[in-house]
Amino acid sequence: MRILSGVLSGIFFVLFGCSVSQTPGGEPLRDFDHVVRTQHFVEARDGVRLHVVVVAPEDADEPLPIMLKRTPYGISRNLEDGPIERAYRELAEDGYIFAYTDTRGRGESEGQFVMNGPLHDPNDLNGVDEVTDTWDTIEWLVNNVPNNSGNVGVMGGSYPGWLAGMAAVDPHPALKAVSPQAPMTDTWMGDDFFHQGAFRMSFGVEYATSMEWPPDVPRTLNIDRYDKYDWYLQFSTLSELATSQGITDLPSWTGFREHPDWDGYWQAKALQTILTEPTVPILTVGGYWDQEDQLGPWALYGAVEVNDENNQNSIVMGPWYHGGWSGGQGDSIGPVYLGAGTGNYFRAEIQRPWFAYHLHGIGDGNFADAYVYEVAGERWHSFDDWPPETAEPRRLYLQTGGRLSFEVPTVSGSDSYVSDPEHPIPYIRRPVERSRWRQWMVEDQRFVHNRPDVLSWETGVLTDDVVVAGEVLANLVASTTGTDADWVVKLIDVYPDSVPGDPSMGGYQLMVSSDVLRGRYYQSFSEPTPIPANTPTNFVVNLHGQVYRFKAGHRIMVQIQSSWFPLYDRNPQTFVPNIFEAAASDYRAQTHTIHYLRSGRTSHIAVSVIPS
Repeated sequence: MRILSGVLSGIFFVLFGCSVSQTPGGEPLRDFDHVVRTQHFVEARDGVRLHVVVVAPEDADEPLPIMLKRTPYGISRNLEDGPIERAYRELAEDGYIFAYTDTRGRGESEGQFVMNGPLHDPNDLNGVDEVTDTWDTIEWLVNNVPNNSGNVGVMGGSYPGWLAGMAAVDPHPALKAVSPQAPMTDTWMGDDFFHQGAFRMSFGVEYATSMEWPPDVPRTLNIDRYDKYDWYLQFSTLSELATSQGITDLPSWTGFREHPDWDGYWQAKALQTILTEPTVPILTVGGYWDQEDQLGPWALYGAVEVNDENNQNSIVMGPWYHGGWSGGQGDSIGPVYLGAGTGNYFRAEIQRPWFAYHLHGIGDGNFADAYVYEVAGERWHSFDDWPPETAEPRRLYLQTGGRLSFEVPTVSGSDSYVSDPEHPIPYIRRPVERSRWRQWMVEDQRFVHNRPDVLSWETGVLTDDVVVAGEVLANLVASTTGTDADWVVKLIDVYPDSVPGDPSMGGYQLMVSSDVLRGRYYQSFSEPTPIPANTPTNFVVNLHGQVYRFKAGHRIMVQIQSSWFPLYDRNPQTFVPNIFEAAASDYRAQTHTIHYLRSGRTSHIAVSVIPS
């Protein structure tokens, strides 16, 4: 196999099409160190022209497969000189033609942009969506790009990860493999815009506005405070926030307001509801501390795995923030060391051979179902089943006196705290500013420990290692004086007071798994109901999958609170039909209670443990 020589530029993005035009005269835009770059405008089936950039080796001695990436973030950078992004250097060693595309309505592509648009009406024979645009793009590429082998792969991360998954819904015959990475699989259930019903306010406001604001209209979003906590706190309601910033009519905000529950609007664009079998081999990738798309990889893998009869569905999960595997070493997040070269290992030892087999025919095709990194154990595992068959279900029980134990409680008890919407708990140590966005999920939780509105439980010092591997579920028996409440649950590794070689980590409280449930959805995510006041009620909070070694000498902690601001909006704590239309008077302080043993029910964290 010829080594792809030269220096490539940018990220690899691709487009859609049926017919094409090049730059004037049809000449390549650039020939740089044996790499030819061309741009095209490909006509999709509805006549919309879509922008495509192709980057190919000038003198490959054999036909090469095409690696396609589609993105809403602009591909013009791929026409500029510059080194190949680290995410693709290992792939380039095997030889690929890289194609990039602006999705419709973005960059230089024509048409209307629709955020995470649903599939078109199947009764509309002329309908278009991301699936048809991908199909049309591949059709043009294999018929018009010189010296291609006829095999195509699609990959991408975040929004492009969702687009990569959409390519597999109705795959073109030339599509042989897709890798959705950090896909925004379900933006209501646990990715960008909501988590189990709680609105991700700062991301929903700032990201959606950046994507949808009309380019010819002066932007009104004006965050004029360094500490975003203060800026968001000035607005007493979501309606006041949206009105003051002129975003009430943006498509996403209209969707938030008109569809606050997990209804057909969200289900129609949720990837795990429309991609439920491996139409082509799928390699889904994600990070345990992905600050944007935490649910997506697990949800997509799980949905496809149910119907994976030919072992075409695999998942890779590692110790990364959003996209942290695609560039650099992947050794750490912030001050937390996670293991040497985890990103390098993924790209060279998992991603490269996987695509090499499916697109080049190199290798034996023997791939595991799950490649997961054991944090603190600093090793990779490969499993033929997920969760692994060797995993033993265990429960960490919340106990009186702030104790956490694997032993079933025998004494009833409870603890309470007052949650006040006027004084929400910050999700990171203030000031809340953007520079820490990538690392916020591993920040030291001591900044909220022992607050009066945060409850904590911890084990004694561990005498043996405990390795969890599988889904982490918080099962709470809780009550409130109100009729709604948010339940934020964190599973935490408490470091010893003294850490040899790294004194700054002494006593560090590392959030291993975490998430939030909006209480009104305790019975159904589609049909919210008031929580019966002063009544112990069962709540289940999905903290998602994890593989983590709690080492001897450490402690395990659980924290529970009821706000995470301003990442999430404040719950009024009195039930209203639609929180996006709540009045300021609906927001009231309430007392929340966690019950340890009530009528045979226990509050506990369900984990799976593998031999250490």
